[in-house]
Amino acid sequence: MPFGFYIIMAAQFFSSLADNALLVAAIALLINMQSPEWMTPLLKFFFTVSYVLFAAFVGAFADSMRKGRVMFITNSVKIIGCLLMFFHEWWTIPAVPHYVAVLFAYAVVGLGAAAYSPAKYGILTEYLPHQKLVVANGWIEGLTVGSIILGTLLGGALISQTISTSLLSFDLPIVDTGVDTPAEAAIAIIMLLYGVAAVFNLYIPDTGVDHRAPNKNPLYLVREFAHCVKLLWTDKLGQISLATTTLFWGAGATLQFIVLKWAEVALGYSLSQATLLQGVCAVGIAAGAIIAARIVPLNRAVNVVPVGIAMGLIVIAMNFVTSLVIAVPLLVLIGGLAGFFVVPMNALLQHRGHILMGAGHSIAVQNFNENLSILAMLGLYALLIRLNLSIHWVIVMFGLFVSLSMVLVRRRHLHNLATGPLPVIPADAHH
Repeated sequence: MPFGFYIIMAAQFFSSLADNALLVAAIALLINMQSPEWMTPLLKFFFTVSYVLFAAFVGAFADSMRKGRVMFITNSVKIIGCLLMFFHEWWTIPAVPHYVAVLFAYAVVGLGAAAYSPAKYGILTEYLPHQKLVVANGWIEGLTVGSIILGTLLGGALISQTISTSLLSFDLPIVDTGVDTPAEAAIAIIMLLYGVAAVFNLYIPDTGVDHRAPNKNPLYLVREFAHCVKLLWTDKLGQISLATTTLFWGAGATLQFIVLKWAEVALGYSLSQATLLQGVCAVGIAAGAIIAARIVPLNRAVNVVPVGIAMGLIVIAMNFVTSLVIAVPLLVLIGGLAGFFVVPMNALLQHRGHILMGAGHSIAVQNFNENLSILAMLGLYALLIRLNLSIHWVIVMFGLFVSLSMVLVRRRHLHNLATGPLPVIPADAHH
């Protein structure tokens, strides 16, 4: 891989590390405010909503200028969101609960992430030949999952009593830092990580691709985006990969909160301890992603769909676990199956999208569908928690939904095979 690829990886790692640590810090902030329990999954809901609302515009924005510049601007928006969260007490509207301000601030971070994503993934198809896309995706997904593991663990560590006590004891001479709680101390550290990512953004190489200025008419952009959505959903390979990744990210975001709740009920864990189990699951995803990058060529990516069916069924086994000794390998297995089937499908989707409409627009369409799935599944999960449904029933419903959805995707692919030739994927598209 060229050296510029590793700069892209470093920028992605630190930005994603901060994203995942921030979620834990934000959850701790809500707990400190004694907000209702069903508000916790709404954090991710508010983070995700920008991916859907601005999907028609972020792709055009990502394609309008050098990708490194786009990533720097959007990373700066994340820092602004952190500042709003840190100083939430200063601008909260009277008579409105403070946790509403936290949700809004987290939504600003989500806006930065939504605009960051098309550039982050789009630069891969601009910078690398198609033969390296699966490997590049293995790298970026593996590193992203690594940052999820470390970010989740970092967030849990920063709010833990030992480390937060040390952070809170630190104060600058004369100037009051304004850090009064473990969550606020964690957010202050996380802003520094976003700053490190911003520095790497400045050194991302120019790919030499000509970038056209997007049409400034919002109606035109919406129509163009709708056309791109239709292109991917009607493409015989695009629709299969898009359906798979859409399901994966919706399920993955929900599973993140299910694991926290399950760890509390089944194992009696606190938030800081439960984040360790999230990290364990992410270890499996990283391993699955690396294995898939090594052995699954792009032209056989669709063959991994049955792995998704198996993953959904195995999730249900969580209900029978009450010991950490069994919980750890089970979560690694679930994560491993998830990582193994999503990386080839993600690479296939990027390949088809790049051919059909260009990198930035393709990733924006992908984000729109995937995050619409996240909104729907997290909203449903929050409702189930609001109705006091047992986490054990939630896990059963979740696992069956994932498996049945993947069965339908496989049936659709077999139907496509029976009705005519599929688009050609180059046979050398492997490493």
